[in-house]
Amino acid sequence: MDICESAPYGREHYARLLLWSIVGRTLFRWSPRQLKRFRVRLLRLFGADVHITAHIRPSARIRHPWLLKAGQYSVISDNVNVYNLGPIEIGDHSAISQDAHLCAGTHDHTKRDLPLVRKPIVIGRGVWVCAEAFIGPGVRVGDNSVVGARAVVTKHVPSGVIVAGNPARVVRARTMGGGGAPEPRDTAPQS
Repeated sequence: MDICESAPYGREHYARLLLWSIVGRTLFRWSPRQLKRFRVRLLRLFGADVHITAHIRPSARIRHPWLLKAGQYSVISDNVNVYNLGPIEIGDHSAISQDAHLCAGTHDHTKRDLPLVRKPIVIGRGVWVCAEAFIGPGVRVGDNSVVGARAVVTKHVPSGVIVAGNPARVVRARTMGGGGAPEPRDTAPQS
């Protein structure tokens, strides 16, 4: 491990991360659950692209707010670990359930110095990532899919399916009455 890069980011990044660590562990975490817009505004202050209607629980852990995008009426639930070393995008009307882990970073194991690799995660519209699921680096989850509880997703998930298991596999198509995720409403005030 002595040949691995100890500081893969620049100084400015670490200063920003330190400030977010302080704010994230105090103002964000201690905010009452009802103050969802307050948490959205805090994330935006740190560069997140989060829609004002998103609901992010105070116990969610977000590593780099400036690498997070969350759409209209999206939910990041209790104790979700958003380990976004690379960008993470969550589509409109998608829910990330409690204790899920979104991991957008890994190391290149084919090189001796194990350089950090930041691969983005894209969660489509109308997706439900169930409790304790793991979504790995570089994964895309298609619109209107469900990732089952405790599933381990390391490959792309097509649209309109249910995946489960370790490793996650398609178990069946997702059939829904009403035609899937509702059309986004643009009635909420932007701030």
